[in-house]
Amino acid sequence: MRVRAGDGVGGNWLVFSPSAGYRQMAAGGFHLVCEEMMIGILNVASYACVLAMIALGLAVVFGMMDIVNLAHAEWVTIGAYALAVAQAVGGKEAFWLALLVAPAVGAALGWCLERFIIRLLYDRPLDTLLATYAVSLILQKALELVFGTQPMLVYAPFSGAIPVPGGSYPAYRIFVIGVALMVTAGCWLLFARTRFGTRLRAVIQHPAMAEATGIDTRRLNRIAFCGGAALASLAGVLVAPMVSVESHLGVSYLAKAFFVIVLGGIGSIAGSILGSAVIGTAETLLSYRVDPSLASAVVLVLSIVVIRFRPQGLIPGFSAAHQLLGKG
Repeated sequence: MRVRAGDGVGGNWLVFSPSAGYRQMAAGGFHLVCEEMMIGILNVASYACVLAMIALGLAVVFGMMDIVNLAHAEWVTIGAYALAVAQAVGGKEAFWLALLVAPAVGAALGWCLERFIIRLLYDRPLDTLLATYAVSLILQKALELVFGTQPMLVYAPFSGAIPVPGGSYPAYRIFVIGVALMVTAGCWLLFARTRFGTRLRAVIQHPAMAEATGIDTRRLNRIAFCGGAALASLAGVLVAPMVSVESHLGVSYLAKAFFVIVLGGIGSIAGSILGSAVIGTAETLLSYRVDPSLASAVVLVLSIVVIRFRPQGLIPGFSAAHQLLGKG
């Protein structure tokens, strides 16, 4: 199913395509091919950028803390619901407020999860699977109790299209690509070029040694956990106008986010970005030809094959998780 960006309609938002009427009025085959190519590139970019934002926080948390956070997808859902509530109260223009408030809400809930549950399970990483899965279910049911089971409509802050070589593309999707690229670049700069990032990398590579040098690893873990939740909530705001907002919205991103960080390299920010590009490109292009669910399944199978022959990932990280697996 192909839908327009920004119309609040549920379905597969990976593939935007021009209307049938436009196709009939196309001046020539070459013009249509150019438009299809440009739209395909932008479809890939919009999906891969959102996927990268969701996966980045998960990559840092998994790499630093060896925590498999199955509740991570719920931060996406919470971001989308934050937008729905903001627009229900303040109208369409409340999108800009939600863009600021949703990450703060996600970070606050992430802090609560880390402070009252995850911190108690640092020495039992496998137990976090059950704990975070339970939190995920609780959050889903809580959202259903508060907002009901019917999808909520949200709206993009603006409509219209922007001319691109060979045709036009929805302005909101261009906005999503721009915001996601800036946030992703900011995360990379923070991780690679700042003192704070150096400490994060130290904790990822060798937590015990980092703590021996005076780094407060628990504080960094908490900050990283909150930051990951904030990124996912921001992604939820951005994607909400292109999908149907309901309590299970984030679940579809969870498996893909984990495959992104494993395929890219656990503990590697650059690897997570590359993994998002690979999975986003493959799934979007396949969605042109086959059912979106089948496209997702094929991409995940191909990812498993790649991981089988390159278990350290495309850009190897040096996380404690890799050391536990004997691959670091």
